[in-house]
Amino acid sequence: MRSLIILSLFLFSWHVEAQRYESNWASLNKRKIPEWFHRDKFGIFIHWGVYAVPAWAPVIPNSGYSYAEWYWYRLPEKQKDFLAFHEKNYGASFTYPQFESMFKAELFDPHQWADVFKQSGARYVVLTSKHHEGYTLWNSAEADRSWQRPWNAVTGTPKRDLLGDLTNAVREKGMKMGYYYSLYEWYNPLWLTDKKKYVAEHMTPQFKDLVTKYKPSVIFSDGEWDLPDSLWKSAELLAWLYNDSPVKNEVVVNDRWGGNTRGKNTGSTYTTSEYGSGMDASMVWEENQGIGHSYGYNRNEQLSDYKTSKSLILMLCDIVARGGNLLLDVGPTADGRIPVIMQQRLRDMGDWLAVNGEAIYETEGLKEPYQWSAGKRPDKKDANYMADYSISKMVIPTQDAAYVECFFTRKGKDLYCILPAYSKKFTLKNMTWNSNMQASLLGSAKVCPLKKQGANLEVDLASILPGDFSPSGVLVIKLKNALP
Repeated sequence: MRSLIILSLFLFSWHVEAQRYESNWASLNKRKIPEWFHRDKFGIFIHWGVYAVPAWAPVIPNSGYSYAEWYWYRLPEKQKDFLAFHEKNYGASFTYPQFESMFKAELFDPHQWADVFKQSGARYVVLTSKHHEGYTLWNSAEADRSWQRPWNAVTGTPKRDLLGDLTNAVREKGMKMGYYYSLYEWYNPLWLTDKKKYVAEHMTPQFKDLVTKYKPSVIFSDGEWDLPDSLWKSAELLAWLYNDSPVKNEVVVNDRWGGNTRGKNTGSTYTTSEYGSGMDASMVWEENQGIGHSYGYNRNEQLSDYKTSKSLILMLCDIVARGGNLLLDVGPTADGRIPVIMQQRLRDMGDWLAVNGEAIYETEGLKEPYQWSAGKRPDKKDANYMADYSISKMVIPTQDAAYVECFFTRKGKDLYCILPAYSKKFTLKNMTWNSNMQASLLGSAKVCPLKKQGANLEVDLASILPGDFSPSGVLVIKLKNALP
């Protein structure tokens, strides 16, 4: 028996090792997305670079103009708000590269960051290794050579491998580490003069250097839209990644590899959603957005521009209920601090997940359609608006709350009902009764009585007290053995 097991393991490892992918999408899509990604559900996004020095953008909800990390691009574009702010505070002759000397990261403590992320309940972290400005957070020879100046965090002002230090700290906490990587660079001299040469001599070797040195579990590609995948040589690059790189078996890759690739090639890449566009449980997808309106830190945002802790918890639940992951962004300051209000939001999410994570991690979303409830529809102008506030058709609204909604996840035969507000009871439509079914409040020993009402099932929550569930008001009822 032992020899058969050893032989089976050998044959399996030989098969994995023998699998080779050709540099075309038909072959690449035979590689399945590693399962850990769909199981882990929640990650932290970090936008950090030279743009953290001016750290400014106008506050315009649901607009790319609210992205502080696009500061450099907006100046030559002569966007009126950015230009007025820059000339008033720095002068018309002050160039963006001059900000680099102010990007010191002197208070950066990677272990403190990793503690914050671990306490948030996140399972993976994705850092901007390089945004569209071209500045890298690790020692990239290609960056300095192309820009003909110190244009990375090691040779530049911080004099520190910011990416490497955070990577080590995150992994010590048991989380997976990944990197955002921009394919293009707005004002790279080589990009502006010879895009083909840029891809061959700058982007490709730089990308391979990042992967080989730091071994990411996630690659979030971006900045792909100016060229089709054929000119980026994306299929060739991914064939190397899947066949010969040190992370060929674990790495998860998104769908941004050319102006023609988003939402396609879902066999081997996950689909990205940004600021509420949303997907469903028929695919592997990930929503990404900031706690505020910007990814990079924006000093112009006020408290009211940040989502509340409850809104963030509900956003996570809604996304997971539709089969997705949430990649929630924080924007550190130029001196290396995560703003305290962002830390507080993450801590609140972690406190909720510590009790209710069973309804999030390693679950599956339900494919039932969603509809608006009869209550007041949230105002899209509200900073805490979540584009996908919804109520499942499986729930009958009660009169105990002005607005009632419910999100569902499942794990095996168990159904998790995530209620954003307490009510004395709720009713599940067309729920088949079985004698083994039990209802309980996660985080509590309390069992909730069940009552069959025709084709529906009523769950009685009258015994639950306010102190029994999260201060956020979001509670989870587990229906054990509810599903076939």
